[in-house]
Amino acid sequence: MRNDLSELYKDLHAHPELAFAEHRTAAEIARRATALGYEVTTGVGRTGVVARLANGPGPTVLLRADMDALPVREQTGLPYASTATDPASGSPVMHACGHDVHVTCLLGALRMLMQDRSSWSGTLVAVFQPNEELGAGAQAMIDDNFFARFGTPEVVLGQHVMPLPAGMLAVHAGAALAATDAWKVTLYGRGGHGSQPERSIDPVVMAAATVLRLQTVVSREIAGGDTAVVTVGSMRAGTQNNIIPDQAELQINIRTFIPEVRERVLTAVRRIIRAEAQASGAEREPDIEPITTFPIMTNDPAAVDRTAAALRSKFGADNVIDPGPATGSEDVGVFATASGAPLCYWFIGGADPATFAAAQQQGTLAQDVPANHSPFFAPVIEPTLDIGVAALTTAALTWLGPAN
Repeated sequence: MRNDLSELYKDLHAHPELAFAEHRTAAEIARRATALGYEVTTGVGRTGVVARLANGPGPTVLLRADMDALPVREQTGLPYASTATDPASGSPVMHACGHDVHVTCLLGALRMLMQDRSSWSGTLVAVFQPNEELGAGAQAMIDDNFFARFGTPEVVLGQHVMPLPAGMLAVHAGAALAATDAWKVTLYGRGGHGSQPERSIDPVVMAAATVLRLQTVVSREIAGGDTAVVTVGSMRAGTQNNIIPDQAELQINIRTFIPEVRERVLTAVRRIIRAEAQASGAEREPDIEPITTFPIMTNDPAAVDRTAAALRSKFGADNVIDPGPATGSEDVGVFATASGAPLCYWFIGGADPATFAAAQQQGTLAQDVPANHSPFFAPVIEPTLDIGVAALTTAALTWLGPAN
């Protein structure tokens, strides 16, 4: 099975697809899950796949993996590196967040659970979700009558590969991942010739001033004990060096854990955007358009206790840690919130242990161990896949009923 999963992983990694365009990925998942004996439904929430196995009376357990990739040009140099481009946009595409690992591990767990079906009872619902990166996939599947069609789960389980040493697992009870608010901001100036700035209202300067001022939100408006992140990830304006454009665009990403802090940050960001436009003499108010929103991902403490105990028993207490909250975001919790089920979502390590240990000793983790969304992100295949399959299988058996 190890070689088969390794080849599947390499194939998925070499053929990434962006959000709601996961057609090849979904077809391969459906083919393999059907061959295993699962009842498979495709096209759920546009491109999602659900593999279901009713194995007698007992709990319904939902296992979730996401499928979509990112618009990143891969620079790993691996023999199975992606050279794919998105047919619609032409942008390079890469599995820079490890969703290929997630899909592979869930298919591996489905095989293990099918082979071991005489030891458990209940209903297994495996969700291969599209569009996690833009935070729309879980809701799209739910809106497609997910619970009426496949049952309401009694627990939602899932995992994410991270730049931890391969062989390690990490899970945090409570608010584990941050809420995200992403905005596209259009600042309006007055275009003109680069030699006559006095006849223009320069949106490039307006945008630059806005970016700099936004850096004060966290440092000067948020208490030291609270957590918030404000990142301007994109700044676009103009076409030529001697033309002052008439508008500039910023894309802003905001992360918070506490609703009150979220509202304070959002209010401050709006205020600064509008105030800098006014200070620049803009004749039109900026447009602030939401791009994506992720809710806070909250792990149910009792579900974490139950699942983590099983993982510690399987992998050893020293190999299952509490990493504390992280400022990444996830929409897996939407399945839990919508169904009323508890959520347990954990991390699996994907970094080479020797490389990680050396970098940690030298204080060079940021440079030497690429993180998710990096063009150099490349989990080691083993033991990452073995651990991921075993973790999902162990967690599922912890919640499924005993054989009747």
